[in-house]
Amino acid sequence: MQGYNRRQFLRSSLLGTSGAILTAGSLAQAGCASAQASTTEKKAITRKLGKTGIELPIVSFGVMKADNPALVRAAIEGGTVHYDTAHGYQRGRNEEMLGEVFKDRPRDSFVIATKVPPEESDNRSGLLKAGSTAKAFLEKLDISLRRLKLDYVDILYVHSISTREAALYPAMLEAVQNAKKAGKARHVGMSTHRNEPEVIQAAIDSGVYEVVLTSINFKQDHYARLKAAIANAAKAGVGIVAMKTMAGGYHDKERKKPINCKAALKFVLNDPNVTTAIAGNTNFDHLAMNMSVNYDLPMTDEERADLALGKTESGLYCQGCESCAPGCPKGLPIPDIMRAYMYTYGYRQPELAHTVLAELDLPEDPCSSCSTCTASCVKGFDIAERISDVSRLTKVPSEFLA
Repeated sequence: MQGYNRRQFLRSSLLGTSGAILTAGSLAQAGCASAQASTTEKKAITRKLGKTGIELPIVSFGVMKADNPALVRAAIEGGTVHYDTAHGYQRGRNEEMLGEVFKDRPRDSFVIATKVPPEESDNRSGLLKAGSTAKAFLEKLDISLRRLKLDYVDILYVHSISTREAALYPAMLEAVQNAKKAGKARHVGMSTHRNEPEVIQAAIDSGVYEVVLTSINFKQDHYARLKAAIANAAKAGVGIVAMKTMAGGYHDKERKKPINCKAALKFVLNDPNVTTAIAGNTNFDHLAMNMSVNYDLPMTDEERADLALGKTESGLYCQGCESCAPGCPKGLPIPDIMRAYMYTYGYRQPELAHTVLAELDLPEDPCSSCSTCTASCVKGFDIAERISDVSRLTKVPSEFLA
């Protein structure tokens, strides 16, 4: 599908032909079929989000990469219910955009999630520091609510947790519970980019977190362990929302070898214990393709073959296994740097990559003093080359990337 605009997207959807009903709590939205101008009435596949009582279509909108309000409005008109953002996305402009789009819409017609980071953490160890207080967290939440023009969010996540210790950090548990008591969040959870099974189990054990937003995709070597952890979460009533389903979108930095993103999305959602995936959309083509999965979940033989072939590529997605870490004499937070690399070359989001790198407090030219790289990647990444490539962003003033 090529060159979709908003009008073509809506014309090709079921919006004008069927009025299919979706349910998300008290939500009733019109559905949207694939981009191939189908007019056959279908109902979107929906699933319940753990014990929250929220019911969602299996495809939601990860707004991180989107900066076009018309795209969000088209998603609303096409039946998308759940929108995911974060305190730091586009330095707050992402939340502000959603606030403008939703400000005059009935509050029970959409589900908003935002993510607030702990104030101080050690990116190398994944542990939180003393500066990560409940007060600092809640102050950031208040800023996010003002940007969103909302009194509360439906889901509040503690952003980017990677260890059990961080997941159970008392100040964060206090913060999210206080947010609920104050009516600023209906439900609370965590997001995680690595050590996902450990973090999911910690969420279950906490008795506090109701939702986990987790990286999950066909490229992960630990997928079987992650799937088992997700099954445990389902039994405990903890809802699972998927992200990073498309594993960077491309197999190469030149973006000449795209991943079959529809197949990748289907792969994740064929696990019935995954409630929904926050698929990223930057244009109407992406939106139409992603939303079509709401009505077309079974995988074809061709799609399975594409993903099987894709697993043999090193790609852009770092699974955060940290097997490289012992080999780095400088103790660099390699998984986080690789995530910034994926944002830069896969997503074409250098501003987001710059934000990630700025939080890591890297030395200038991190690998320049090493004659050879002793860190080895199980996926075959040339670690030193990738670090050298992406770390150049740290020398660019952030305002040049906005």
